[in-house]
Amino acid sequence: MAEKYTILIVDDDVNIGDMLTDALTGEGYAVRRAYSGTEAVMLLGRERPDLILLDLMLPGMTGEEVLAQIRDIPTIVLSARADVETKVKLLYDGACDYMTKPFAISELLARCAIQIRKTEKASGDPSGASDHRIQVGGIVLDPELFMVTIGREEILLTRTETAILEILMRNPGHPLGRSFILDRIADNTPDCTERSLKQHISNIRKKLQAVDGIDHIEAIYGIGFKFS
Repeated sequence: MAEKYTILIVDDDVNIGDMLTDALTGEGYAVRRAYSGTEAVMLLGRERPDLILLDLMLPGMTGEEVLAQIRDIPTIVLSARADVETKVKLLYDGACDYMTKPFAISELLARCAIQIRKTEKASGDPSGASDHRIQVGGIVLDPELFMVTIGREEILLTRTETAILEILMRNPGHPLGRSFILDRIADNTPDCTERSLKQHISNIRKKLQAVDGIDHIEAIYGIGFKFS
């Protein structure tokens, strides 16, 4: 991902902010930071980030007060509050997503990517918006959103899981060798190795099976894997 998207982190916890900054810059995002609600509002008066990660417990203005000042910028709330009432209210008040602390960085990165992709779609040509989707039976993969849909259930995937599943779903019923899969995904996921491929596929199988109870990826001894 080119560093053309900017994410604003609004959090007074320096350690959490540093952790998020490292993870986001590692994915190619530009990062801006605000350490209080007041600072965030002042920054938003001068700049327009593509996405905001917003804590609730802030010095100065609270996260809820900051959210009320945000216009047309997707905002993911990051908070230790886990009660449903808080989540529902914030979503109705304008947050596009809500993650409870502590959270997995991999999931946060996936959710950030989804919101960025939605922004891209909204500013692009809607006539071809769904051409990139891949469907096999009742399973629909959106590789741009890193998401699989089974019925009404949406499943978030990592970048590597998405690349692997895309190759398998483009060749349903056909066994694919490990080397073939790795060659096809090498440009987008250089971190995936023959050793880690098996674990990534195991993670995909579990995520899909947890929704419909079906094991969609078969390991073919001596060859590789097949999607069905």
